[in-house]
Amino acid sequence: MKTLYSLRRFYHVETLFNGTLALAGRDQESTGFAWWAGNARLINLSGKLLGAHVAHAGLIVFWAGAMNLFEVAHFVPEKPMYEQGLILLPHLATLGFGGIYHALLGPETLEESFPFFGYVWKDRNKMTTILGIHLILLGLGAFLLVFKAVYFGGVYDTWAPGGGDVRKITNLTLSPSVIFSYLLKSPFGGEGWIVSVDDLEDIIGGHVWLGSICILGGIWHILTKPFAWARPNVGSAQGPTGLGKYLMRSPTGEVIFGGETMRFWDLRAPWLEPLRGPNGLDLSRLKKRHTTLARTTFGRIYDSRSFRFFKFSRWCSY
Repeated sequence: MKTLYSLRRFYHVETLFNGTLALAGRDQESTGFAWWAGNARLINLSGKLLGAHVAHAGLIVFWAGAMNLFEVAHFVPEKPMYEQGLILLPHLATLGFGGIYHALLGPETLEESFPFFGYVWKDRNKMTTILGIHLILLGLGAFLLVFKAVYFGGVYDTWAPGGGDVRKITNLTLSPSVIFSYLLKSPFGGEGWIVSVDDLEDIIGGHVWLGSICILGGIWHILTKPFAWARPNVGSAQGPTGLGKYLMRSPTGEVIFGGETMRFWDLRAPWLEPLRGPNGLDLSRLKKRHTTLARTTFGRIYDSRSFRFFKFSRWCSY
């Protein structure tokens, strides 16, 4: 055993290193990072880092393990997955195959064969391109909900007559004064900020705005270069586009969304409140006239026990 010091830190970090366990190009001597540094060891291996990201997407979602076991326990092989309301099993399969390919079989670097996905961390323009791609994907995700609500069967509306029903949204709220007024409300004192929304038209219309802003912002970041004040710090840990900040934003985002999930659970969130009982979600409140798909979806995905575990797990993430 020998002691090494990382030269990529602002201060010396003493770690133990066993050279017999190292892989070429990914050991502490060649990268400056110990094994516990995670993805930092793959900074110069764009293909392997892509594989790590794809695998991360399939595995790190906090409740995936518990909900996956829940779906497996209720899985009926004779029926299609979409009729059983399964959301994790099909996605784990696709993400898992993609992650295995890029992590084990795919090229370690992408600059030669797929230059659009390759990068150099000190390439100021590439950093904004990565940010733009992420924003566009988020915008497309928002529009998927819009298309589902407007064209493909509708979404569940808890405020529909009779205790709630699945319906198509035909009159979206697109007025900016209505949509952005939620952001101007105080999160304290009972106003509830965005949690106070009580209209499904506002929710779907808000996703139109959100998707448009994300896509336009993504295009902007792909086509433009960083401003002068940010450009000198792109390749360092300083500034908004620093490597350290890219690697930290994923867990930070999970904590933020976990907190918002808790707020919607504890307050009067859309889709949830009319279905709540004293012990969590009460499936008996779903009326018999609801479609089999709606009953199956709520029965298998929003079961009160699993959702209480989800709430507790997100609270623990703080």
